[in-house]
Amino acid sequence: MSGHSKWSTIKHKKEKLDNKRAKVFTKIGKEIMVAVKLSGPDADNNSRLKLALQKAKVSNMPGDNVKKLIQKAAGDDNNTNYEELVYEGYGVGGAAVIVDVMTDNRNRTAGEIRHIFDKCGGNMGESGCVSWMFDTRGVISYSLDNIDEDEITMVAIDNGAVDVEAEDGMLNIYTEIKDFDNVKNALEEIAQEADTAELTKIPRDNIEILDLEQAKLLVKMMDLLEDDDDVQNTYSNFDFSDEIAGKL
Repeated sequence: MSGHSKWSTIKHKKEKLDNKRAKVFTKIGKEIMVAVKLSGPDADNNSRLKLALQKAKVSNMPGDNVKKLIQKAAGDDNNTNYEELVYEGYGVGGAAVIVDVMTDNRNRTAGEIRHIFDKCGGNMGESGCVSWMFDTRGVISYSLDNIDEDEITMVAIDNGAVDVEAEDGMLNIYTEIKDFDNVKNALEEIAQEADTAELTKIPRDNIEILDLEQAKLLVKMMDLLEDDDDVQNTYSNFDFSDEIAGKL
């Protein structure tokens, strides 16, 4: 897809290699609790919860943990409230960065995110300063080892997918938000459950980073953001050559 960037590829590779299950489970747990509090504990009637449960399954989150989280979120005695916020700014080289968070203390989180931007040579901006550079899309991904690529591609396009892309051993299907559930449901009828299915932000254009030190700073910044317990997702539009990627 035209806006796909190196950070997206690096991020997904890291997610497969990293063994930080506690952090992953914490992030998914927040998504489950927010989804339940917003629309109830029935995944069949709560698309957001259904996506969160799929993430939990892919991440091998224990079923008992998931069940307890749903029960806690649905309980009358649950006083935990997470606020969903979006921070935007720039990294070195003019790279645009968006950070989705869930927090019970916005002052703490804002300070932590700002510190990471500053530490890595970037600067946090006002709301909306870079979001216009991205489009929100649905993305459904399958490992190419386990699917009929041609069949899935045909069904996805017939049901409204805007793009299908094979990269790094994965088949990625992109959709408009309004067509996401339709494409996902159609694919579930002819294939096994997707490896991932989520809404994401795709950069309209990429910023090419030609300097190795800038590339290192950007990856460091994104790593620090991803490691923050309040951060749910990060997006950026930086790109660089395979040669620079190989030195990171």
